[in-house]
Amino acid sequence: MPMPFYIDGKLFFEGISLTQEEFYERLVQDADISTSQPSPGAVLEFWENLLESYDAVVYIPMSSGLSASCHTADMLAREHFPDRVFVVDNQRISVTQRQSVLDALELVRQGKTAGEIKEILEREGLQASIYIAVNTLKYLLKGGRVTPAVAALGTVLKIKPILQIQGERLDTFKKSLGMNQARKIMLDAARSDMEQRFAGKKVYIHAAYTGAPENGKAWQEMVQTAFPDKDVYCAPLSLSVSCHIGAGALAVTCTKKLGE
Repeated sequence: MPMPFYIDGKLFFEGISLTQEEFYERLVQDADISTSQPSPGAVLEFWENLLESYDAVVYIPMSSGLSASCHTADMLAREHFPDRVFVVDNQRISVTQRQSVLDALELVRQGKTAGEIKEILEREGLQASIYIAVNTLKYLLKGGRVTPAVAALGTVLKIKPILQIQGERLDTFKKSLGMNQARKIMLDAARSDMEQRFAGKKVYIHAAYTGAPENGKAWQEMVQTAFPDKDVYCAPLSLSVSCHIGAGALAVTCTKKLGE
């Protein structure tokens, strides 16, 4: 389901009527941008169309800690399709959410029911970390996550906050002096998760970014070099996250493989 945005009062849908490039152009122009969630009617129509061809639907929205769309979908499923639509609340976003979809498809191939897939994905949901280095404090300031004084000092000192998503919350992880140090801190954090938190387990290492695709490609190559034995997938962060952190952000994720 495409995530809706309001820009200066006009409705857009991510990936349909609003491209990544157009979004960042409007963001730089200080347009009034607010995020929303898919309408209940659109969600129900989407499910109804699927259920004409399939016995059940496993629906994996973005983390309930970052969007109300998960709770809304769960309420709609319980009310309208209690035995046919299974909403997964496994606290994932971006490339970790994509991995959940791939995991669900593998579980289908293994013969798991929709209810069993929901249970497995939710049980394994917190076995992932996302580290995000923010290139500008402007949007954290607008969102009230930092004070004007902290933002002014951080801009002068070129401080780049590193945020962390582990579960429902988007929290501060560390601060760095510049993006070069931030990249190293994130790669070290992912390596630490792989070697300690998930010691002896197989993991996925993935990357994400906001803004220019060429920056994302360079970051993917850097992550791939740091983890040469991993197949590093890279994708832009959801615009629902990007509007709170701005362009130029980089992220790396460490996710335990299902069944490990």
